[in-house]
Amino acid sequence: MNLAALGEENVRTWGEYVSLHFEGREFTNREQQRAANRAANALARLGVGPGDRVVVMLPNCPEVLQAYAAILKLGAVVVPVIFLLSPEEVCHILADAGAKVAITSPELQDKLGSFPGATVLVGGAGPGARAWDELVAREADTRAIVDRADDDVAVILYTSGTTGRPKGVALSHDNLAANARAAASLYELDRREWALMVLPLSHSYGLTVMNAGHVLGTRGVLLRWFNPGLVLETIQRFRVQSMSAVPTMLVYLLHAPDAGRFDTSSMRLWGSGAAPLPVEIVEPFERKFGGRILEGYGLTEAAPVVAAHRLSGVRKLGSVGQPIPGVAVAILDDDDRALPAGEVGEVGVRGRNVMRGYYGLPEETARALRNGWLHTGDMGKLDADGFLYIVERKKDLIIRGGFNIYPREVEEVLYAHPKVAEAAVVGVRDPLMGEDVLAFVALRPGAAATEDELIGFCQARLAKYKCPKQVRFVDALPKNPVGKILRKELRALAT
Repeated sequence: MNLAALGEENVRTWGEYVSLHFEGREFTNREQQRAANRAANALARLGVGPGDRVVVMLPNCPEVLQAYAAILKLGAVVVPVIFLLSPEEVCHILADAGAKVAITSPELQDKLGSFPGATVLVGGAGPGARAWDELVAREADTRAIVDRADDDVAVILYTSGTTGRPKGVALSHDNLAANARAAASLYELDRREWALMVLPLSHSYGLTVMNAGHVLGTRGVLLRWFNPGLVLETIQRFRVQSMSAVPTMLVYLLHAPDAGRFDTSSMRLWGSGAAPLPVEIVEPFERKFGGRILEGYGLTEAAPVVAAHRLSGVRKLGSVGQPIPGVAVAILDDDDRALPAGEVGEVGVRGRNVMRGYYGLPEETARALRNGWLHTGDMGKLDADGFLYIVERKKDLIIRGGFNIYPREVEEVLYAHPKVAEAAVVGVRDPLMGEDVLAFVALRPGAAATEDELIGFCQARLAKYKCPKQVRFVDALPKNPVGKILRKELRALAT
């Protein structure tokens, strides 16, 4: 099967209806399919065919949805890229994926560097690039979907790896379709009412919300990016009933100025995922805005949803719910044996949603996929009712506002500074972002540097959200007898 079939099935199942609203414009599901067909025909003229990788780096807009569908219709592979990444990170992804075409905007084109493939720009023109509007305008609005095997790769999502370089998570057509259908089966709201789409469509969470919407025949108001005031205004205007978010967004909304003047009484469901939800915000948030916050759990390698709460079911605060249909979860010991309820171990996941592997990284894949389980690296426990609790995220991983930051990636940049002798990065609790980045730095003998200097050095080389918020200078980093940095001691110093 081809994941693009979900969009065409949507039209056949539900008929033509207004499925999308974006910045004053409305689109029917059939119009979106026709636009995707024109885009597919245009990309085919650029030589895109089955298996080719196409990067899409844009903020949320209808063209993102059209581009994804177009690429998939051709049997090619979608490579979504978060537009917040630095040029160095973007260039690595382009090269690692072997991208044939990059679709972006004039404002972001410089991040492509000396990309040798074809560049297509949405919303304007640029040097050496083709304009999206001109390419698609002259194409026919029909296109047959190229058939693909269930396990053929449909999407490669890049996530920071332990090597400090982004690594591609290869997800198949069946991975994503199965996860979308399973997530959709939990939906208990009126499909004719509006849902708010504010998650980045370049994020695995946003992708699944989009795919589940095809299955359900729902209607979405799409925002270019998150803005608390605009979110509340949109909820009031469209009588929105549901929104999926990361916890940081919910914190921003809770503390938004004049939030009380907006009518959010239509809201029934606030989905929360991609990072741990601070339990302490749930009661004041629901009292202020109405509806229920339901937390779930997932990871890109699981396409991504693993566990969730049901709106009509029991909610256990602190839990991320129960495994969704078709997904098995076990708590594993160091020998991959399942532990009984209440005991803490590594969360293992099994099901059709589990990735094909890390693109071009067989050794990394073998480490993650062992003995029939996806090893998440997250520590958790199951209770007697099968509810999953994440006790500790990946030991060194920092999750800032729903975005994953691996310390080594930041540390390697700090080590590149000529005045730095040693560096280590840890996460510190932040009431707004969930976690933020704290760097411990030991300078070279006789060297002098300021906090602003090192933060600025990082900002020139990394996405801003990955950069340290604070830098603490120390004489030396704590180490064990074999020279390994003791992060546990650094975390203790950070509190």
